[in-house]
Amino acid sequence: MKISVIGCGYLGAVHAVAMAELGHQVVGVDVDAHRISELNSGRVPFYEPQVAQILSLALARGRVAFSTDIAAVAGSRVHFLAVGTPQRPNSQAADLAAVDAAVGALIPHLRPGDLVVGKSTVPVGTAAALAARLSAECPGVMLAWNPEFLKEGSAVKDTISPDRIVYGLPPGGDAEVARAYLDDVYARAVDDGTPVVVTDYQTAELSKVAANAFLATKISFINAMAEIAEVVDADVTKLADAIGHDGRIGRKFLNAGVGFGGGCLPKDIRAFTARAEELGCGESVSFLKAVDAINVRQRQRVVDLVVALLGGEIYQKRVAILGLSFKPDSDDIRDSPALDVAVQLKGLGADVVAVDPQAISHAMRKHPQLTFTENVATALDGAHATVLVTEWKTFTELDPTWAASLVRRPIIVDARNCLDRQAWRSAGWVYRGIGRN
Repeated sequence: MKISVIGCGYLGAVHAVAMAELGHQVVGVDVDAHRISELNSGRVPFYEPQVAQILSLALARGRVAFSTDIAAVAGSRVHFLAVGTPQRPNSQAADLAAVDAAVGALIPHLRPGDLVVGKSTVPVGTAAALAARLSAECPGVMLAWNPEFLKEGSAVKDTISPDRIVYGLPPGGDAEVARAYLDDVYARAVDDGTPVVVTDYQTAELSKVAANAFLATKISFINAMAEIAEVVDADVTKLADAIGHDGRIGRKFLNAGVGFGGGCLPKDIRAFTARAEELGCGESVSFLKAVDAINVRQRQRVVDLVVALLGGEIYQKRVAILGLSFKPDSDDIRDSPALDVAVQLKGLGADVVAVDPQAISHAMRKHPQLTFTENVATALDGAHATVLVTEWKTFTELDPTWAASLVRRPIIVDARNCLDRQAWRSAGWVYRGIGRN
């Protein structure tokens, strides 16, 4: 099929190259001229495994092109909306300005029989409003909502071979036509037996935010248990194992630590809460405010732990920060717990030196007051304390004996509970995890 993707940030660029990999003819459109130039040159303006290789192959095969001109969508039958929906300034709600602008720009180039497909994460009710607008301004154009469930670090796989696909289809006869289009788009996954959930707009919109809200709740729950475990000298990792064997609960996302971050979970649960309040049912998700508060508190707890291990003397003490991105295999620093911890320690007067395999350039632009290095040994050299805050493989597989030979004081805070506690202690380290006795 010939497909257009409106918005070529993280979501849109990944979707465009993945669609090209599936054999479709794709054009990506974005207002950012530099981003478009980079993509057309085969350079990906963010780090995500496999994307650069697939982009280069798609360009060589002539399956994908990028433009700042919305007229480039001409001839496409399916148009994906993949623009950002950030949190509004001074508000918990989602900012839909980019969605509205994208639809407004797209409308003059739509033809009867075209299908517009929303992938952006939006408040429930958005799709119905957009469908009404399309019906009024370009009759014969259909709208579907097809939320994304990709995870940074495995986004290509999650797009090409998803664990489920959700179709939010229009009412009436257009539903069959829209589904046929989407089945063609995702033919490989459908043929492979991927579950397809066919529903209405509202349920499709809720499926994305509800999934993120549930994951966030699960993470904050185990972090709340970690606080109790520390008070009573229990081990939250064993606690997670014990309750995770219950099939009704499951072990995934029951890992205590510094908490979640990134461009999705934090802003999505806040926007979900704001939308529920607008609908008059805010009490139904009021617990998400506690989920958010627990998550934010985890960052302060890590900072407090570092200060305590240094005897309350943090001023001009060298602290090595291992990790800046919000998760491994990504250069995304949006709402990153790791970067937040680094900034807070710097604000207390510590001499912070941070290392990360991919996120340094982004972090440097946002927080130039920090000191950065691409070399782990340089970060560890002379450190009074070390904090592992992003579980990159290069950090989790560090030799504790080698690391001990570099630091001034062998103190490590494992803010992700991902290190072999006994191995580090045997190498002479004062080891502290989160909620571990």
